[in-house]
Amino acid sequence: MTARFVKIHPLDNVCVALADLMVGETFIINDTPLILTDNIPAKHKFTEKVLGIDEEVVMYGTVVGKITKPVREGGIIGTHNLKHVAPPYTGRTKNYQWTPPDVSKFKDKTFMGYHRVDGQVGTANYWLVIPMVFCENRNVDVMKQAFMDELGFSKPDVYKKYVHQLVQLYQNGKDISSIIFKPSSNNANVRTFKNIDGIKFLTHQGGCGGTRQDAESLCALLAGYIHNPNVAGATILSLGCQHAEIKTLQEKLKELDPYSTKPIILLEQQQSGTEQELLSEAIRKTFLALIEANKLERAPASLDKLVVGLKCGGSDGFSGISANPAIGQTSDLLVTLGGSTILSEFPELCGVEQELINRCVDDSAGKLFINLMRNYSNAAEAVGSGFDMNPSPGNIKDGLITDAMKSAGAAKKGGTAPVADVLPYASYIKKPGLNLLCTPGNDVESTTGTTGSGAQIILFTTGLGTPTGNPVSQVIKLSTNSRLAQKMPDIIDYDTGPIISGDKTIQQVGEEILNLIIEVASGRATVKAVELQQDDFIPWKQGVSL
Repeated sequence: MTARFVKIHPLDNVCVALADLMVGETFIINDTPLILTDNIPAKHKFTEKVLGIDEEVVMYGTVVGKITKPVREGGIIGTHNLKHVAPPYTGRTKNYQWTPPDVSKFKDKTFMGYHRVDGQVGTANYWLVIPMVFCENRNVDVMKQAFMDELGFSKPDVYKKYVHQLVQLYQNGKDISSIIFKPSSNNANVRTFKNIDGIKFLTHQGGCGGTRQDAESLCALLAGYIHNPNVAGATILSLGCQHAEIKTLQEKLKELDPYSTKPIILLEQQQSGTEQELLSEAIRKTFLALIEANKLERAPASLDKLVVGLKCGGSDGFSGISANPAIGQTSDLLVTLGGSTILSEFPELCGVEQELINRCVDDSAGKLFINLMRNYSNAAEAVGSGFDMNPSPGNIKDGLITDAMKSAGAAKKGGTAPVADVLPYASYIKKPGLNLLCTPGNDVESTTGTTGSGAQIILFTTGLGTPTGNPVSQVIKLSTNSRLAQKMPDIIDYDTGPIISGDKTIQQVGEEILNLIIEVASGRATVKAVELQQDDFIPWKQGVSL
């Protein structure tokens, strides 16, 4: 019989409904009968005992809020009777002991990747076209129009054909109210370069008009994208007078790649003359560089060359029970194999700071994490916000009532491995193992930052459904529940719902996800975000505009 609720941790005083539960239903918890006094929708929580005002609610073994109105035994908790409260944190309070998982199934496995001169291995082979400032976005878009169709990277515009069909019917006086969009099954183009997975155009709204710190941060982020192992090289378009100067980008690149192992084409419009001269030179030099980049072919690589981001978005009440702990298991497997994982979204680590600090391998990493968290929190509060305002209306509707509750489940993406390093935003990964990266919880800003820190692949869990992708990292989308996987199959790559139904264990699913990563990394499987050309790119702008 499928379980109807779960108590996640022995210390918890609330349970999670795995299905819609009705008032009056009776359950046995710790050998004691419990009668529900409210209807409990799936993903929401009910109390194990009577809770009075200011009593703490515990989930995942940690405090996730305080009661604001008395709750009966077996009663539902929500925004009407629970407020955000997070436990305090300080430096490391104990030494962390970790038992790595069994990786015997994977120790001899490899993936087929693109080996770079500096020793990194890409899971894809992209060329980047990057503006240093938003003034160059139009020129980048012109290059995109010139390259995508001619090189076979764009998909036929099926929606344009749909509009054309509607126009014809309308002009002929036909009723179009019931005309359903039916895409053609033959949408593939023939690629000119078989070993190049695409040209990616990273337009953005930064580079000038903001603080110098934001300009420097943008340069560091762009350098990380160029250095990412999924990138063969880049064409850079600069205006010439902006804050984000070419020399700053070159300095950031030199820090990451002292021997300048990747080809970089740098062009400045104010030095090139006319727009036509700039674009002609950019297109010609880029095409010649693509010919060289196409000569690299996939070859076997060990799994320790993988760097995998860990992200959630459109989360629900099942996220911390199914998909998040599943990719946490995958993270532990990768770390044990010598690979690297990156856990981001610092606002969604609120309440679990002490656990993560205790998992840090040294005091310096723990202190940096504390400083980044407190500075971020203070900056949010200074503009009238705070981490407590992080849960979205969709999160709350689907059972994530407080930020501490959301964070306790979100942190499960990091598994149980020690924290090898803590990275400020726009810092490139240096150490194998689990890394904490300071980014916002915002889906695109987070995935943008994770890719700039070196991730080739990002595991992205979602309970409500979000189409987020990235130009350089392959974003594998995992649903927390089977209903979502069935409803939105065009964006979901893997369904962790069988954990909820009891048909699979977290360990089984974690191993299956690692096998999927190997297939994606080898080019044998294409993720939905790549198929949809979901190339989302938003640098995190932390300062004010000037």
